[in-house]
Amino acid sequence: MNGETLHVEKVEVVYKRVITAVQGVTLSVAPRQIVAILGNNGAGKTTMLRAISGFLGLDDARVTEGSISFAGARIENRAPYQIAAHGVVLVPEREKVFPNLTVSENLAVPVSRRGGSTERTLSRGDHVYELFPRLAELRQRVAGLLSGGERQMLAIAAALMCQPRLLLVDELSLGLAPVIVRDLMRRLLAIRDELGIAILLVEQSAPIALAIADYAYVMENGRIVLDGDRDRLKSHRDVQEFYLGQASGERRSYRLVKQYRRSRRWYG
Repeated sequence: MNGETLHVEKVEVVYKRVITAVQGVTLSVAPRQIVAILGNNGAGKTTMLRAISGFLGLDDARVTEGSISFAGARIENRAPYQIAAHGVVLVPEREKVFPNLTVSENLAVPVSRRGGSTERTLSRGDHVYELFPRLAELRQRVAGLLSGGERQMLAIAAALMCQPRLLLVDELSLGLAPVIVRDLMRRLLAIRDELGIAILLVEQSAPIALAIADYAYVMENGRIVLDGDRDRLKSHRDVQEFYLGQASGERRSYRLVKQYRRSRRWYG
């Protein structure tokens, strides 16, 4: 595995024992690397994150083939708390924070659940407040009164309280203004650079993800159809047209575009 933090090998995920949502997916995340999984709704991106983080069981789904290894240990189909103990922590797409708790209480929850001391909680809290100064100003505010961007900051900060080695971030940009998303992406870069944490980012917006990702995978219909470093994907014709919104040549009709989507082949 050449020192890879995460290695997913030919994974298949099946819901309710009959619906195959992910098939034959292989991907890797190296230490201190930011990797993105791109794709439209229904491509299997979130399912892949849930398979890695252990939250598949909540949806009556399982990894039925292949393997998921983190730092040399097999983690597929293990409970979320067991995977988190290995250092893999998920920032989910929805229900990111406890709305009836204050900011500081939200940050204390992950540590208390793992049996951390008050002193350790305060130390980690001070660290995340340095990364997110806005949260320091709002530490006594109830999380349900925060803005969408502030909630996203709090969700990432709460995940950092678990001291992850790999941070999984699901649809960070969803429902947020572009200026807020750019600020959050800069903070992810700072987290990688200052804390040395690897990040696997699932994102529907390719321009946002490719602005910070070292490497990316494109998923369609539960499969990886293309992968490469940031520059390679930005220069790929299909990625430019269908994910970056950069049309080339003459304008084509919707019917022709639909036919091209069905028939295109993702050559390297």
